[in-house]
Amino acid sequence: MGIFVHILSSRSYMKEIILLKLGEIVLKGLNRKNFEDKLLRSIRRRLYKIGEFQVKAAQSTIYVEPVHDDADMDEAEDCVSKIFGIAAYARACVAEKDLDKIKEAAAEYLSETLEDCKTFKIEAKRSDKKFPFKSPEISAELGAYLLEKFPHLTVDVHQPDVVVTVEVRDFGAYIRSGLERGAGGIPVGTGGKACVLISGGIDSPVASFMMAKRGLELMAVHFASPPYTSERAEEKVVELLSRVAKYSGRLKMYTVPFTKIQEQIREKCKEDYFTIIMRRFMMKISERLAQDKGAQALITGESLGQVASQTIGAIACTDAACTMPVFRPLLGMDKEEIIEISRKINTFEVSIQPYEDCCTVFTPKHPRTRPELQKVLAEEEKIDSEPLIEEAILNVAVRDIV
Repeated sequence: MGIFVHILSSRSYMKEIILLKLGEIVLKGLNRKNFEDKLLRSIRRRLYKIGEFQVKAAQSTIYVEPVHDDADMDEAEDCVSKIFGIAAYARACVAEKDLDKIKEAAAEYLSETLEDCKTFKIEAKRSDKKFPFKSPEISAELGAYLLEKFPHLTVDVHQPDVVVTVEVRDFGAYIRSGLERGAGGIPVGTGGKACVLISGGIDSPVASFMMAKRGLELMAVHFASPPYTSERAEEKVVELLSRVAKYSGRLKMYTVPFTKIQEQIREKCKEDYFTIIMRRFMMKISERLAQDKGAQALITGESLGQVASQTIGAIACTDAACTMPVFRPLLGMDKEEIIEISRKINTFEVSIQPYEDCCTVFTPKHPRTRPELQKVLAEEEKIDSEPLIEEAILNVAVRDIV
């Protein structure tokens, strides 16, 4: 199935569209309508920031038409390219369902593309069976016309430089060349809601992206430890989440004051337990915030064995601090794989800015890599935890990320 996004072009006689192709949604059976409705709402919400659009759906097609003629087509294309649930997309034009009109529109709309290539082929699809020409006839007629208009071209049905596609549907004929890969995944919100523990590093923004791709609505918890961490460090996290939000959609960021807790850990616990106890406090606080906001799981950016707090033993001790499921989409990935995704979603350059987060505060020289839960609990009991947790939650700052 395809989703068509109608956007008026400056051309005098035709409209330009963005054609969106669905991926996993087509396999959802009886739940398919729920997934499609979520995707439709996401498209409306995202395009609303670009301009005023009218959206309608008919016959397995969604049409989005701007109220004003000056809609930014490039920005709209960039926007839909980041919406989860879309496997592929392409810009196309709409012509009347008349073969001569189709030929004229194809020659004009694709003129620059055809001028720059040597070989082509035509693919025609006739969904409207009332159209008097069958698909092979459309291909033959349009191919002959383009060869006449662009005499430098030759037909190559095996490895053409460009494939000209014509789809004759109920409301018009759609002409395009090529498809771009979409964001993939399934629409945000179809998988529930989860809380991501977000730092200023490379990993947690990538983990956020990957779980949003699986349909999770996100909320984010960030831990700040002034004066050990700066306002610039927090603004860095805001910028990272803003870039993630281009894919995940809007979300809320909850900044937790963490200084007093870290100072208590430093004063009362053995140094080699600092990191694991700090992580357990983070999980406890994040779980309470998540439960209060209707989230059903936590997300972290841990990769097995990457640092001392990410060994099997350390992860087991961390998970024992909460009852919610903890999703770790990066667990089996190496750093280069994570960096590759961070570059793709445009978070890498922000992540490497030199503003340290609270995870680097009071870092032990020799952290425990094989902690035993009973010994961790014994160290943690030296701290009067509950008042500290309640105070931190009471003073959480909330920010909207769009």
